[in-house]
Amino acid sequence: MPRASELKKGFAIESNGKTLLIKDIEVTTPGGRGGAKIYKLRCTDLNTGARVDERFKSDDVVDTVEMNKRASSFSYVDGDEYIFMDNEDYTQYTFKQADIEDDLLFITEEIQGLHIVLVDGAAVAIELPSSVEMVIEETDPSIKGASASARTKPARLPTGLTVQVPEYIATGDRIIINTAERKYMSRA
Repeated sequence: MPRASELKKGFAIESNGKTLLIKDIEVTTPGGRGGAKIYKLRCTDLNTGARVDERFKSDDVVDTVEMNKRASSFSYVDGDEYIFMDNEDYTQYTFKQADIEDDLLFITEEIQGLHIVLVDGAAVAIELPSSVEMVIEETDPSIKGASASARTKPARLPTGLTVQVPEYIATGDRIIINTAERKYMSRA
């Protein structure tokens, strides 16, 4: 069983008789000497879908739930449901739009490296690759002679995500985006 300091986003834990999926982790260090870091976990209850906040000290032991990850690909949209298909056995996994709204900003038809997180055989979350490649849909015109370390400008992507890019990037360029930080990394 891991300590709270070893937990990561996407882990499933058992707390107060509930199975929780970690959506976000916030670490705070209290003032004073010798204070243990406090890990505030923003979770989703897998049984009810409710949002739950949990707090642990860094050395608290946490019960994790066994989970599997299956390589999958985006298949199609049916109303407000998004369907993904397992790459090996073609099992379909369905998610409501509201449950995966943040992940949809990075999901396009050609996304590679997508995984579906399964807890007790049920699909509970999507694990995005660390970076995705996308085409810029709209941005201000590029400035001739702008250097790589110059100022940035906003660029809108086909999924609705807006990221800051260097001034020399133009509409139609393919760029690589870090999914965890939602930031521009480089040209593709």
